[in-house]
Amino acid sequence: MIERAKQLIMPILIGGVFIGGLVLMFTGNNTSSRGDIQVGSAIVPELTALGQQGKTLFDANCASCHGQNAFGTAVGPPLVHTIYNPGHHADEAFFRAAGGGVRAHHWNFGNMPPIATVTPEDVAQIVRYVREMQAANGIAAQPHTM
Repeated sequence: MIERAKQLIMPILIGGVFIGGLVLMFTGNNTSSRGDIQVGSAIVPELTALGQQGKTLFDANCASCHGQNAFGTAVGPPLVHTIYNPGHHADEAFFRAAGGGVRAHHWNFGNMPPIATVTPEDVAQIVRYVREMQAANGIAAQPHTM
């Protein structure tokens, strides 16, 4: 009986921690004085009109790999990450990646294929959205040091 109890405790503890994390993630949201929404430790800003248009395009064309709010998934990296700061990955890098794909070089997600469903105008709006997300989360241009 004691052995059976030991076998049940670990899954219950792991499940409790997981559920507790979800509860914190979904109920720990708050709003700053600027209207930004904080999700966990990431901030989703009140977007400009262009940023909102970019978000709509991002959600339709990029989120399946790069995640909701560009925070990444199991199959694609987060774009709200310091590695994509404007000093390391200028806006042009996003245009090249969407238009011609990109060889994996920072992450182990594999190569990114070209995204035929977006125009250069779409990419410009997507970049605006990503840059607004980055700025809200403290990601600013840093000198390239590689």
